Amino acid sequence: MKKNLVIFSTLTISLLGVFVADLFWGSVHIPVKNILQALLWGNGGKEEWTLIVLDFRLPKALTAVLAGSALSISGLQMQTMFRNPLAGPYTLGISSGASLGVAFVLLGFSSVLGFHLDGIAANWVIVISAWLGAGAVLLLIFLVSLRINDIMTILILGIMFGSVSTAIVSVLQYFSNEVLLKSFLVWTMGSLGNVSGTHLWVLLPSVGIGLIISLLTIKMLNLMLLGENYARSMGLNVNLARFLIFFSTSILAGSITAFCGPIGFIGIAVPHICRMLFKTSDQKVLLFACIVVGAMLMLVSDLISQIPGSGMVLPINTVTALLGIPVVIWIIFRNQRISSI
Repeated sequence: MKKNLVIFSTLTISLLGVFVADLFWGSVHIPVKNILQALLWGNGGKEEWTLIVLDFRLPKALTAVLAGSALSISGLQMQTMFRNPLAGPYTLGISSGASLGVAFVLLGFSSVLGFHLDGIAANWVIVISAWLGAGAVLLLIFLVSLRINDIMTILILGIMFGSVSTAIVSVLQYFSNEVLLKSFLVWTMGSLGNVSGTHLWVLLPSVGIGLIISLLTIKMLNLMLLGENYARSMGLNVNLARFLIFFSTSILAGSITAFCGPIGFIGIAVPHICRMLFKTSDQKVLLFACIVVGAMLMLVSDLISQIPGSGMVLPINTVTALLGIPVVIWIIFRNQRISSI
């Protein structure tokens, strides 16, 4: 218990340090004094510096924390649910389903129906469409799980459902105009910098709802660690547990995908990093660990993606792939086959 407390304290301090570094680091050099003035008093000395700090760097850092936490929790829930080390929102097609929902709004409604929304209404339409897309994929997996008990079969079918979603998105891209297509392609690369303060008013409560539901499923996930038959013998309503877990994952992964694009490998890698650090399978410990480690890893990815002095920012997906793929390769070599965790 004391060891876990020390690790948590160290990780939390590291998270705060990386968060501050993300505010100070960027393609535009701003003196530390002016950054602090902008954060504390809303005046960074120059109008452009104040805008960069308050309207770009601070929302981007907060988005990184939300994205890393939400995707990591989603991955933890899916890995526990399917008892598979490579399960996650990206590999299961959940992110693809969310992308499909967003594509229907950005490419379908805008180009075919001439439907257009602005402001807060547009943000809610996009995030709800992402929830519905992610939920549709998980609903199909849920319905399959009612008839099929084999975990690996359900996992493979989830990947297939995600592939179907990607195919439909490709069809929408083919029939969309050049302007909408370019905007959508940029979105698919993943970005934290496109989230403004207005978007955060939608993203924050959305992630909060998903997090609350995930906290309610901790006991359920612990019971399911030893298999669904054991969970049933302990009086757990497995179908209800699956629904709540899937619902939470849809909201968490869908919300992040709606505003940041499909971000891969964070959901797979972070739960394994947390298991290595804490040497436990207790979902209560791992869930809070995923929040901290996921947020920190996403902030580090954001720092790496920025090239000071060049005015260029790499797509966040490229950085998370470079950080996450080695972990996935290590998982495969460690297990020698895709097996249960």
